[in-house]
Amino acid sequence: MTFVERLAGFAVACRDEPLPAEVTADVPARVLDILGLALAAYGDPDADAGPAVLRSVRRWGGTAEATVIGSGDRLPAPAAALVNGTLAHSLDFDDTHLPSVLHPSASVVPAALATAEATGAPGAAVLAAVAAGVELTNRLGMAAYDPAIANSIFFERGLHATSICGAIGSAAAAALLLGLDAPGVASAMGVAASMGAGLIEANRTGGTVKKLHCGWAAHAGVSAAYLAADGLTGPPTVLEGRFGFFTAYTDGRRDDDALLGDLGTRWELLRTAFKPYPSNHFTHPGIDCALALRAAGLDPAAVDWIELGVAAPTLRTIAEPAAEKIRPRSTYHGKFSGPYTVATALLGGGGLGVGLDDFTGPLDPARLDLAAKVRCVADDRATRIFPHAFAAVLRAGAGGTVHEHRVDASLGSAEAPLSPAALTRKFQLNAARALTPDAAGALAARTTALATLPTVDTLLGQS
Repeated sequence: MTFVERLAGFAVACRDEPLPAEVTADVPARVLDILGLALAAYGDPDADAGPAVLRSVRRWGGTAEATVIGSGDRLPAPAAALVNGTLAHSLDFDDTHLPSVLHPSASVVPAALATAEATGAPGAAVLAAVAAGVELTNRLGMAAYDPAIANSIFFERGLHATSICGAIGSAAAAALLLGLDAPGVASAMGVAASMGAGLIEANRTGGTVKKLHCGWAAHAGVSAAYLAADGLTGPPTVLEGRFGFFTAYTDGRRDDDALLGDLGTRWELLRTAFKPYPSNHFTHPGIDCALALRAAGLDPAAVDWIELGVAAPTLRTIAEPAAEKIRPRSTYHGKFSGPYTVATALLGGGGLGVGLDDFTGPLDPARLDLAAKVRCVADDRATRIFPHAFAAVLRAGAGGTVHEHRVDASLGSAEAPLSPAALTRKFQLNAARALTPDAAGALAARTTALATLPTVDTLLGQS
C-alpha cells in the first residue's frame, strides 16, 4: 500500500471503529477551543482578517449549507470553512503540536464542522473526523522534522506546515463526513496535496495574510473532499512519489516512522498543546519566565537590562530583525516579538497572565520602553530541548541584582498542561467578546456533549 492509502485506511477506521477513550475525551475540548477563538476574533479590532474574508466570500454566493461562527451567515461548506478557519487562527491563540510546530485544529475543526452541517452528520461523526484529521496533520508535520537541525524542514524553507499539512488533514476529515470509502479518502487527500500553501515571512516582518492560512487549508480540504466525491482522483503516490509531496516540500527528506508508525496506538493528537497566551508559541516560555519574576516581586521600573535566552531556531521568528522586534509595527506584530511579549508580561497582563487585551489597540509606550531593554540570545539548554518543548531563561538586572528564572517546557505543553479549569476559563474569556455568559455556557455544554448530538446544527444553535 502507498503512504496515502495507509493513512486513508487509518482515517476510515477512526470513523468505523471505536476510538480510544482518551481521544474521545480530548476532541470536544479542541472543538470548544476553536469555537471560542472564532468568537473572540469578532471582538478584537485588530483581528481584521476574518471580517475581510467574510466580505469576500459573501460576493461568491452559493447554497446556504454551513454556519459562519458568530455572524449568522450561511454559506457553501468550503466558504464557511474558509471564514471559520481564518477566524480561528486570527488571534494566534490556537493549539500547537510539537515537535512539528504546527497548528492543526484551526483548519481541521472548521472543515469538519462545515461539512457536517452540509451533510447533517451527527456529533459522533464530527468527533471521529476531527480526531483523524488532526492526527494526520500532525503526522505529516512530524515526518518533516529533522533531528540533525532540530527543526522542521518546512520551517527552514520558509513554509507554513500548518497550512500545507492542514489542507490534507482537513480533506481527510471532510471526506469521512461525506461518507467516502478508503480509496475516496485517499483521493481527497491526494487532491488537497495540490492545494496546500503558506509562507511564514509575515511572522518576521508583518502583514496579516498568515491569519488566512488555516482558513485556506480548511477551504482546500473541504473542496478536495467534494471533488473526490464527484469523481476527481489523486495520485496514489502523492506523498512519496518522485514528484510528490515530500520531494516538493522537503527535497525528499522524511521520517517514515513518524508518519506511519503505530497508527491508531500512538496518538500525536494528544501531544497537541493548548495555548494559554494569544501570541506566537515561541514567545510563551519567555512569558512564563517574566510572569514568574513578576510574581517574585521584580519591579519593572527598576530594571536596567533584560536578557531572554531561547532556542536558537526561534530567534529568526521572535528576535529578528531586531529593530522590528524591539519596536513592532502593531500589537499584532507584537505577538511575534520576544521583547514585546516579555515586557507585556512584566508590566501586567490579562487573561491567563497575558491576554487578548494586551494585543489590542495601539502599542503601549511603556511596553516599548521596556522592550528596548531586552536582548535576545540563543540558550544552549533551550536549544537542546527544542522543538520537543519550548524552553527559555530570563535574566533581569535591577540595581546591581540579577534576577533569573528558567522554564524547560512552556505552560500548556504535555509536560505542563493547562488544567480543565484553565481551559474553561480561556473559553469563557474568549466567548465573552461575542456572547452573553448564558449563551457561552450553553455552547460549552453542547460542545462537551459532542458525541451525543444528533447534528452539528444543534451544536451551533441553529435548531
